[in-house]
Amino acid sequence: MTSDLAARLRAVSLRVTRPRLAVLAALQDHPHVDTDTVISLVRADQPMVSHQAIYDVLRALTDAGLVRRIQPAGATARYETRVADNHHHLVCRSCGAIVDVECVHGQAPCLTASDDHGFAVDEAEVVFWGTCPLCSASSVEGTR
Repeated sequence: MTSDLAARLRAVSLRVTRPRLAVLAALQDHPHVDTDTVISLVRADQPMVSHQAIYDVLRALTDAGLVRRIQPAGATARYETRVADNHHHLVCRSCGAIVDVECVHGQAPCLTASDDHGFAVDEAEVVFWGTCPLCSASSVEGTR
């Protein structure tokens, strides 16, 4: 797996470093996590990596297109490595869980603006909101 991650870094002209590999591995195994979680995951193997180094890596990976930063309204920024498609997200209003949802209508941008005002639209970001099954079950059990 490390060789695959290293190849991804090289493909976008980024140097292969231990912090970059660790952040990519953490995000690949744990999609939709926030920066604090990334820091905890990376420090489990590399305890000396600074907060700033991880922030810098996240920014570099996002700028290079290897990582996608999402920030649903009222939530902290989250990161994922699923960047090569046009998918959306479903967010639980109760616990904040985030899951991927396939594009609503085919290829990017998958939705058409009612008036594009001359923009060349290439992406539509859709966030679905609701209550996840665990939170729904908890609220039903709480009313019994």
